[in-house]
This record gives sequence, C-alpha cells and structure tokens, in this order.
Amino acid sequence: MDVAILGGTGKEGSGLALRWARAGHRILIGSRDRERARTRARELAAHLDGAAIAGLTNEEAARAGEVVVVAVPHAGHRALLEGLRDPLRGKVVLDTVVPLDFGAPRLYAPPPEGSAAEEAQAVLGPEARVVAALHQIAAHELKALDHPLDADAPLCGDDPEAKRVAAGLIESLGVRALDAGPLAMASVLEGLTALLVRLNRRYKVKGAGLRITGLEAGSGR
Repeated sequence: MDVAILGGTGKEGSGLALRWARAGHRILIGSRDRERARTRARELAAHLDGAAIAGLTNEEAARAGEVVVVAVPHAGHRALLEGLRDPLRGKVVLDTVVPLDFGAPRLYAPPPEGSAAEEAQAVLGPEARVVAALHQIAAHELKALDHPLDADAPLCGDDPEAKRVAAGLIESLGVRALDAGPLAMASVLEGLTALLVRLNRRYKVKGAGLRITGLEAGSGR
C-alpha cells in the first residue's frame, strides 16, 4: 500500500515510516520542504535494506497516497488540512494528532470541534474519511525496531470501510487494532495520551502504553 505521512520528517511520522516500510508498504514522506522530505527519506531508507521511501511535498504526498496519515503538531494541523481539501477528497485520512498544552493545568487541550480528528473532518468536509488512531504509541518505541510494539491501538471513525482499511494498516505495525466506535470518541482516545504522559512523568519511564484486557486475542475489527 502507498502510505503518505504528512509531517513525516517529525519523530512520530519517521517512526511510523520505518515500521510500515519494514512491513512492505511504500512510504511517501510529506513536508512543507521537498528537499527536507527527500533527506529524511534517504536517512530512513538507510536503516532498511530495499525499503521504498520517497520524499515529497505534503500536497504531492496527499495526492499520491492511498491512505494519508496526519502526524504534525496540532499547532499546524488546521492550516495544513485547509490547504489539502482537494487532494484529500475521498481519501482515508488517519489522524494521529493530539492537541496538548504543556503549560496548562489540563494537558489535553482540544479545539472547538472537540478533538483533532473532528477538527480534521470539519475542515476537510464529509467526503474525507477520517479515522482517529495511533495516539498512544511513543515515537521512540516506533523507531526501536529491535523489539515488537507492546500496545493495543484503539481507533474510531464514522466510515466502516475506512476503519477497516486503517485497522489493516495499523495491524501491519504488529499491534492489535480495536474499533472504539464513531469519530465522536476521538476526544477520549486523544485524551488518553495526556494520561500516559502523566504516568511516564510520575513513574520516571518513557514507554507507558495501552493494553485492553477482557477481549479475545487477535483483531478487534
């Protein structure tokens, strides 16, 4: 599958690129700066012999990707998507963004729409097929290819087929995808990241993750 990662030069996007490239997907690294994207693509490909990783502008990546992953800081989330309404029309858009404010008493700081994913849907319009997922897997864990990921990956969205496609892509990372319901659940999923941040600080660790018990092993689809 051709997977475009908007913000693919960042830590989270780069980690996802490595994992998905190793799983056999063709990765399109998107950035505002094409040369920066190409440089990062070469750096990532050097870790994996024969990996298919290319660097493009965000718009080029959005047009070419079968699934488009949004992995930018929330500060640039709305502006990025406002400029990509046309190339993202009809696409499965996997939004991983979490709006956090480290200077506020409440770490999770969602936009007026209620969550970053709902903001994406509002900006892109009904033709975009937004799925919210992958908020709780840390970038450094994604990049550590010497061990499997120890986490579940809840996802939510309003388009059943988009969720099926996203779940398959997520499970190629080696984690279990769990359908958490409609896109209105995105604020709950995004907010769990704030909980993990607090737990990491409290217990002086970096890799707190999420596991859901009481479900049968295997796919949550």
